[in-house]
Amino acid sequence: MSSSRPQWSKRSLTAQAMGHVDPITKAVVPPIHVATTYIRDEDNAYSSGYVYGRPDNATVREAEGVLAMLEEAQAGALLFSSGMAAATAVFQALNPGDHIVASKVMYWALRSWLMTEAVRWGLKVDFVETDDLDALKAAVVPGKTKMVWVETPSNPLWTITDIAAAADIAHAAGARLAVDSTTASPVHTRPLSLGADIVMHAATKILNGHSDVVAGVLAGAKVDEFWDKVASIRKMQGAILGPFEAYLLMRGMRTLHLRTAAQARTAMDLAERFSAHPKIARVLYPGLPQHPGHDIAARQMEGGFGYMLSIQLTDGEAAAIRAAARVHLWKRATSLGGVESLIEHRASIEGPGTPCPPDLLRLSAGIEAVDDLFRDLDEALRVG
Repeated sequence: MSSSRPQWSKRSLTAQAMGHVDPITKAVVPPIHVATTYIRDEDNAYSSGYVYGRPDNATVREAEGVLAMLEEAQAGALLFSSGMAAATAVFQALNPGDHIVASKVMYWALRSWLMTEAVRWGLKVDFVETDDLDALKAAVVPGKTKMVWVETPSNPLWTITDIAAAADIAHAAGARLAVDSTTASPVHTRPLSLGADIVMHAATKILNGHSDVVAGVLAGAKVDEFWDKVASIRKMQGAILGPFEAYLLMRGMRTLHLRTAAQARTAMDLAERFSAHPKIARVLYPGLPQHPGHDIAARQMEGGFGYMLSIQLTDGEAAAIRAAARVHLWKRATSLGGVESLIEHRASIEGPGTPCPPDLLRLSAGIEAVDDLFRDLDEALRVG
């Protein structure tokens, strides 16, 4: 009879926070460690493995362990104080003059940072439609391009980039591939297993799922000089997540598999219903067969197509803004991935230069009854 430890599923490990039991109290919920400093040994060493709170924390390590397991990250995971802190650390690890190719449609705050701060630091950035592999290959310059940054599904049009193909293109040119997989979540997509070097999540979103934590995470395929540099940037800049926020994130992740499944089902149901709505010209959701990236999404996503969709209204921008103003169950708010469903006229938020169509409403499907969500938005669309 084998004495080896059973290989539990990711769902089981996540639900039990990797099965951690506090050795002192036997509590099944990991404690929150708030200490910022630790006792040295008599020989001045730190046998506990902890030195100071800025680069490291026991509660943060617990959450990072779950995330590394979910992403199958050999290098582990690093939690940051926000998704932006995590994403920008990747680019800060590059050198002045390095070339970056990034998705043209992506999270607007990071796109803005790349267009301003990254350029000011001496980085060269080109934005392309990364779902077009020919365009991606043409933009990557062997020997000069050091980072290819892909967001898939991309916010707010939910275009799909073939991660495995993008990895081949990047690696052939001597570049790394980083993937913003916030919308997919580790439940639906594992970019590292498809060839990516780094995966990023705005953990504020579906990973936490309760709209009460701002956090970001990077997971790495392997420990190398670049990964060590990213870790050093987090340490030196003090960008680590706080222990209470790490505890809340861990609490949220315990139900991750249940929430992602429920929210993806709701998003799919709504996408199908709205596809036949007379006030809606187009539904953007990778789960729909007519979506241009559906076949790739079906290949690299598992168990669903995510919780985000967008609709474009037949009567244009003014109608979209009016509809968002008339909902009751949907909440008009920025962000996504929480248990409550959110609606937003995205072009108004992003402002001039946005690639977001003015007639578009971005929808984040929560865990409410899908019939209620449909009826609420249907009524808002039909009024006026």
